[in-house]
Amino acid sequence: MKSRLAASIALSALVIVGATGCSMIAPQATTIDYSASDGANIPKSGPIEVRNAFVVVNKSGTTGNLVAGLVNVTSSPATIHITIGDGPGQSVRVPAQKAVSLGGDEEQPLRFEGIDTQAGATIEVYFQSGDAQGVKYAIPVLDGTLPYYSKLVPSPLPKPVMTPMKPMPTPSPTS
Repeated sequence: MKSRLAASIALSALVIVGATGCSMIAPQATTIDYSASDGANIPKSGPIEVRNAFVVVNKSGTTGNLVAGLVNVTSSPATIHITIGDGPGQSVRVPAQKAVSLGGDEEQPLRFEGIDTQAGATIEVYFQSGDAQGVKYAIPVLDGTLPYYSKLVPSPLPKPVMTPMKPMPTPSPTS
């Protein structure tokens, strides 16, 4: 009788370990940090955190708008410098303990010319804020196919219009 009890306890323990033991050695998906949107969260470097960053390009892929959330977690204002490729960088000032949403309702996305990439690719963007060295990170490139990104596609810049000037009157000689 004791052997049956011991056998049933051993069998129960074996079933429990067999049914739940995988979680002891396998990584749990709920503990893996990831970006739950189309953009990428940039690893922390400096006082400004960059969240959900992506670039929306025009059809030719030569111009793109950087869309991102910038969060200043410090008690003083800070500036972040952002560069795509070899082109000139741009800076954004973020007030202390505030967030700036590039491409949101109040803020425009940052426009970058000459980036030469297509939707579906990734593009390396350099982010630097405060005294930190900065981070170069590959972020996704999207287009206006999805309706909620269509308003973020860079629009063509207006072409300058030449307006004719009136000829200057010839001064009359004074006598």
